[in-house]
Amino acid sequence: MKKIAERYQVSHFLAFFLIHSLQFGVGVLGFQRFISMDSGHDAWIAVLASGVIVHISIFLIFQILKDQEGNILDIHKMIFGKLIGNGLNAIVIIYFTCLSINVLRTYIEVIQVWMFPDLNVWMYSFIFLLLVYYILNGGFRVVAGICFFGIILPGYLIFTYLFTLKFANFNNLMPFFDHSITDLLKSTKSMSLTILGFEALFMYYPFLKNPEKSKKWAHMGAAYTTFFYLIIMLFSIVYFSEEQLQKNVWATLTMWKIVEMPFVERFEYIGIANWNLVILPNVCLTLWCASRGIKQIVKIKQKYTILIVLAVCYAAVNFIKEREQINFINNLLGEVGFYLFIAYIPLMYLLTLIYRKWKGGRKVET
Repeated sequence: MKKIAERYQVSHFLAFFLIHSLQFGVGVLGFQRFISMDSGHDAWIAVLASGVIVHISIFLIFQILKDQEGNILDIHKMIFGKLIGNGLNAIVIIYFTCLSINVLRTYIEVIQVWMFPDLNVWMYSFIFLLLVYYILNGGFRVVAGICFFGIILPGYLIFTYLFTLKFANFNNLMPFFDHSITDLLKSTKSMSLTILGFEALFMYYPFLKNPEKSKKWAHMGAAYTTFFYLIIMLFSIVYFSEEQLQKNVWATLTMWKIVEMPFVERFEYIGIANWNLVILPNVCLTLWCASRGIKQIVKIKQKYTILIVLAVCYAAVNFIKEREQINFINNLLGEVGFYLFIAYIPLMYLLTLIYRKWKGGRKVET
């Protein structure tokens, strides 16, 4: 693969925003319930454990792509050959497409449940994806810019959790370490879907101007995500009882219901509307990864592959109507994320080490 021209690359510090923006999405609105199912008031430990796993995974990803000018698709072809490599590449494309579908459809469900039950999904998803198309046509630098603003603009929402302190019961955190290692591991596994997103680094790695300098920014982005999830989890534990937390589907939105301001009565409406800015980078970056993958395999311009993934996403979002279907996709992606952590990334790291030793560190050739 040819080296990406510098005019298409982004500064190394933007790795912070690229990592964090894709990890921090619609899952924030209701991840507490799934995590607390097994570990109860010790769920915050599972959040920290998942953060450690993400840091290890990011380190391995940089090691896998080290000294290469290509992305994970080129690595697949380098190690497994063209036939098997392209088969794995097709799975990568499907994976990122499914992530975008999951994010957008789950967010639409939140709007339907909390704001507009009769929302026209066809029209809303069309307008949303039209905006995504406009952004993707601008190239990766524009996508990175959206990731930046998707973090900065709605950043004030974190302060709204301070309203819960008025009703906090810090005894809910006690006793510490009251659950078994097995329970904590189950909760950590449940965090898989919530913290997915960092693996997009596999795709946009060649678009970072200085990958070596990007490492610390990528780790800072992951640490920032873990910090946010930890804070929200702790606020949730001290606000809800353990039984309430395990039954509340959208714990974050429920906490927003107590926010009182002179100029707004239902703050959760403001929060949900602002969440558009949070999921927009999610959808843009995942669909960019999918369209980039098709471009590399089929060898056609990305402006055409963008239309393909947008059409697939639009059709899927409108085809999925039942809560059971949404849960099925969530569970499936959660399982994929779990095996991504414990199997795929470590395996690819070992295979690239073996390949480099065998080939003497030769760069990717396609």
